[in-house]
Amino acid sequence: MIAVIQRVLESHVEVDGKIVGKIGKGVNILLGVSKEDTEEDVIKLVNKVVNLRIFEDQNQKMNLSLLDIKGEALVISQFTLLANLKKGRRPSFEFSAEPDYAKRLYNLFVSEISKCIPTQTGIFGADMKVYIVNDGPVTFILNSKSI
Repeated sequence: MIAVIQRVLESHVEVDGKIVGKIGKGVNILLGVSKEDTEEDVIKLVNKVVNLRIFEDQNQKMNLSLLDIKGEALVISQFTLLANLKKGRRPSFEFSAEPDYAKRLYNLFVSEISKCIPTQTGIFGADMKVYIVNDGPVTFILNSKSI
């Protein structure tokens, strides 16, 4: 499971011109599910995300987590994070989970992170427009297989 974590002042996602998810200060999470991912990957990734100390304290040091600041999360499904770009010019998605499996793990991720912090989402599989006011910018890439 791959997640691109962006620290944001605010973020929202639109589908067909309508806002379907909107947050204030927190993180925008682009989440890709691979064929090899399991529920264990979901739990590891959620725990890592909510406890990452990526928000500034009173001394402008990255020392506070989402839990500390009572931040929010906007979780967007993005299968293209699993693209194989090694051969040729067209991405291959051979490592991406099948849609039904990916949706199940995506929904589990949303459910688990929602237990910790206020969470909004896009619509799985939809054509979405994501608007981000990146704070910093501060962006991290996490792979559940290496945490």
